[in-house]
Amino acid sequence: MNRLFGKAKPKGPPPNLTDCIGNVDGRAESIDKKIARLDAELVKYKDQMKKMREGPAKNMVKQKAMRVLKQKKMYEQQRDNLTQQSFNMEQANYTIQSLKDTKITVDAMKTGVKEMKKAYKEVKIDQIEDLQDQLEDMMEDANEIQEALGRSYGTPEIDEDDLEAELDALGDELLADNDSTYLDEAATAPAIPEGIPSDSKTNKDGVLVDEFGLPQIPAT
Repeated sequence: MNRLFGKAKPKGPPPNLTDCIGNVDGRAESIDKKIARLDAELVKYKDQMKKMREGPAKNMVKQKAMRVLKQKKMYEQQRDNLTQQSFNMEQANYTIQSLKDTKITVDAMKTGVKEMKKAYKEVKIDQIEDLQDQLEDMMEDANEIQEALGRSYGTPEIDEDDLEAELDALGDELLADNDSTYLDEAATAPAIPEGIPSDSKTNKDGVLVDEFGLPQIPAT
């Protein structure tokens, strides 16, 4: 059978949008190069016509420029069509890739839900509550142990009223000790007079006497 009909050729891979976009962009770039060459040729013809007088020679150059300009327009139309095709394929490729990414995200979320369900099956809320109760009881026991270790021994019993009275008195004594107003009074007190007071008296002999009429001892 193979001899009669020949062996079937293996099918190639299906067309890829990314490869198609690359091919179309390559064709558009090739046309852009042709347009650039035509632009340079048009500039040359235009410069020639500026230097030529009206006549058959100038008309011939003008006809050549018109033909080149017509080719340029055709190439520009082809390039625009290729650019639009490339854009459309890029949009389609973007949409396809977005859908693939969405599928991957959804699959990952499904896997995550399965893992969460499996984890929840291994964790029992009743066990957690029992564990919390045990921890609470252990903390209370630890506090009781600390209080027992900090208990005082041989402390004399003192009446609460006596303690409050002593505390009040202690506060007054501290305030009195901290009172420094007496220093201010000492600083503002009048200075001790120097020399003989102005109201001193003298006897009939002109000798200074004190308040008892006795002669005053002169100051050294």
